[in-house]
Amino acid sequence: MSDHDLPLVRRDLARRFEAVRRHTLTLAEPLSAEDQAAQSMPDASPAKWHQAHTSWFFEALLLRPHLPDYRPLDESFHFLFNSYYEGLGPRHPRPQRGLLTRPSLDEVRAYRRHVDTHIQQLIARCSDAQWAEIAPTLELGLHHEQQHQELLLTDALHLLSCHPWRPALIDATPAPIVGGTSEWLRHDGGLVDIGHDTRAAGTASTGFAFDNEGPRHRVWLEPFEIASRLVTCGDFQRFIDDGGYREPRWWLSDGWATVQQHGWRAPLYWVDDNDNDSDSDNDGAGSRWSVFGLHGLRPMDPAAPVMQLSFYEAAAYAEWAGARLPSEPEWEAASTLPGMAQLDDQAWQWTRSAYHPYPGFRPLDGAASEYNGKFMVGQLVLRGGSLATPPGHTRRTYRNFFPPAARWQFTGLRLARDARPRTETPA
Repeated sequence: MSDHDLPLVRRDLARRFEAVRRHTLTLAEPLSAEDQAAQSMPDASPAKWHQAHTSWFFEALLLRPHLPDYRPLDESFHFLFNSYYEGLGPRHPRPQRGLLTRPSLDEVRAYRRHVDTHIQQLIARCSDAQWAEIAPTLELGLHHEQQHQELLLTDALHLLSCHPWRPALIDATPAPIVGGTSEWLRHDGGLVDIGHDTRAAGTASTGFAFDNEGPRHRVWLEPFEIASRLVTCGDFQRFIDDGGYREPRWWLSDGWATVQQHGWRAPLYWVDDNDNDSDSDNDGAGSRWSVFGLHGLRPMDPAAPVMQLSFYEAAAYAEWAGARLPSEPEWEAASTLPGMAQLDDQAWQWTRSAYHPYPGFRPLDGAASEYNGKFMVGQLVLRGGSLATPPGHTRRTYRNFFPPAARWQFTGLRLARDARPRTETPA
């Protein structure tokens, strides 16, 4: 059956599958084969592994159970590229992914082509009844790969930050940040609906959502105010210059212990231009900073949103600024306020909400049940999106999550505060 003979909904998904898979290769293209095999820390994965694992997902959840007579390219890949799916068998340890010098990058690319060919066969050959069963998993796989596209960039950036040359991942001049003054926007609170209507997820009216984004439910919010823009590098430098990393009163206990343990004195990729100055006291205050990013090491732009912050740093800055981080429901409720800017195109925004299940949450069926629910402990929610998030991947209900000390992602902050009483207008 040719592409033109497929029903429209299948044809659309088949073409999006091709586009998403191609984009992963495009993102990895600037990296050498050596770059793509290395692992800079246990929480990061090699670019080669990301490309293989996203292929494994389609193979393990779709091809093996649903395509008759499917033959894996290499049976050992099922062990090598499983991430955390206990129900699908043992796997190679995450901290040792950088030791997988074999298969080669060429062999991983051949694996991707093998999986792609057979996914297209599955789309073309399956019955209508089978299509109804596999289409949600295929859609999930596309969004899963888009998540790994962002991880590929953030992990590669961390790897390159460890190199003395600090090479650029993108050989181009970054687009300038459109400046603007941050203003306090008021939300009157009350009973609001948050979350995605997962009962209708995947339908034309609601679109895709991960299982952790629902069910949609009501929460009560007290009146609050939220900043229209993200905290900038210039804002954060003032926190540093005021001794923010030396003053424990701004920090949560675990945050202060983490600062002391790791010797933090600035966001992750900030480089002190005074480090070679013998007169510098090396405490960060009054330093001249450069920032390492996708475009290499560049002078710090005071107007750019600050990124690569842990939750601890975001919460400390908010305390220093006389504000706080928004809760997850506050962020979602405020996302439609007129004047809200930089919602999903710069940095993920830490919230003060723990990553817990919504009331009535139920994980997906089958192997995909392990996708989100089992991580609902010890993590904080981030909202929005970043400059590394694939276009079209974010939603106002999207719930990203990381442990509070994580800071190699494109993570920043937006301030909130309890609303001040409205000024009464004299009669």
